[in-house]
This record gives sequence, C-alpha cells and structure tokens, in this order.
Amino acid sequence: MKPKAWWQHPSSFIGFALLAAYVVIAAVGPSLAPSSPVQPHLDQALAPPSAAAWLGSDENGIDLLSMLLFGIRLSLLIATCTTAISLVVGATVGAWAGLRGGWVDEIVMRVVDVFLSFPGIILNLALVALLARPGVAHLIFALSLTGWVSYARLARGQALALRHKEFVLASRIAGGNTLWILRKHILPNMAATLMVQATYGFAGVVLAETSLSFLGLGPHVPYSLGALLSQGTTYLWRSAHMMMVPGVCLALVVLGCNLVGDVLHERLAPRRPSTLA
Repeated sequence: MKPKAWWQHPSSFIGFALLAAYVVIAAVGPSLAPSSPVQPHLDQALAPPSAAAWLGSDENGIDLLSMLLFGIRLSLLIATCTTAISLVVGATVGAWAGLRGGWVDEIVMRVVDVFLSFPGIILNLALVALLARPGVAHLIFALSLTGWVSYARLARGQALALRHKEFVLASRIAGGNTLWILRKHILPNMAATLMVQATYGFAGVVLAETSLSFLGLGPHVPYSLGALLSQGTTYLWRSAHMMMVPGVCLALVVLGCNLVGDVLHERLAPRRPSTLA
C-alpha cells in the first residue's frame, strides 16, 4: 500500500496550518489592528470582550486584539532571527570542529560543555538583567549566545560520522581544503537533521522569549506575549481573558512547531548516522 502524503495525516495538516496562520497573522495582522497597541484609554480599563473590542481591553484600556497582533509579529521576529543565527553559527562551528578533529575539536566541545552545564534560561536572565532597558537586538543576542550550542553538538556528531565517507576522502585526495569540504559535502549532508532541530528549537526560543518578557526582562513594550501573560496573572480572577488569549496563542504556536518537527523528522531524517565518541 502506498504511504500517505504528509498532508493526509491530520497532525501534519494541523501543524502546518498553525504555523502558516502564525506567519500570516504576524505579516498582515498589525495593519488590520483596530487601534494602537500602546495608546491607553483609561475609561475602558479591563473591559470584557464586546463588539467594540472583540477580546476586551487591558488594565490601561488598550485593545487586547491589537496588542496580540503586534505581539505575534514581535514574537516571530525574535524567534526567527535567534533560530537563524543559532543554526548558522552552531552548525558551522560544530561541523568544522568535527571535521578537523584534534585540538580544535577539543577546544570547541569544551566550550560547548561549559554552556550546556548551565540552564540556558539562567544565562539568558544573567545577560539581559545587566541592561537597564533591554531591546529586541539585546534579547536576540542573549538567546543566540546560548542557543547555538545544541546545533554545534549535533553538527559535530554528524561531521564525525561523515568525515570517513568515501566522497569526503576522495575530496581530500583531490586537494580540497577543510572549508571547501565543509561547504560542499558536510553541511549539505546534515541539512535535513539540522532543519528538524531548528523546528524544535524555534518553539524553544518562543517559550524563552515569552519567559523573559513575563519576568519583565524582554523588550519594553506592553504587547509582547510574555508581558500580556504577566499582566493577565495580576487580574486572573477578575479578567481571565487577559491571560487566556495570549496563553492559548502561545500554546498553539508551540504545538504547531512540534507537529511540524515530527513530520520533518519522519520525512527528512528517518535515520541518523551513528556518531563517534
């Protein structure tokens, strides 16, 4: 029997649909926002959902739907930039260390071990807390500084398995240097595995950014998902919708990333090459 295509699996369809909705809302949502996400209307503070404000308003009377639309764009921007930087830096450094071996591999992996010995969120907190008013660029830098290590460890293991393959040995005999072999053979052959890791990593970045914003260490804007959740907990028993709306949005984004990651793992990386110790 012919196997089903990925779009015929309900979980696959749901995952891609959730991520597609996330991207579309981030792209066009702010232009459709009914009002400013920062302009207060104190006479409408904590208003429940109504025809005038579909999702209600926050403690300053700002339309919650407008804040959510802008917050989704901010979340996508930070998560995309952080994942891209972490993926490029980590994959390049890890693959280079695994291909070169020797003291280069030892130094790189000991640096990776140092980063992995601390919880990533603790390092993020320490870095961001040093700034009086952390912005988007500072948050991306802090998250990337700890995010690249998982990609480096994965790429190093893949490179160790690939460097003894015939096509790599043939390239060495033909006079190819390390950088040429890395670009032509090593990185393309591990692209599928790295893509799967990046999908899961994207969800992790979204959660990390939301956690920092929840603690007041994210970008100083009131409409980030973490800031909305933090405000919602203050008025949980009075206006539960303030926490439920961003919370459900965050849960759907992470669910979509995990479902898409499962699909990519099944389709692109069904088997991982064994790594050397």
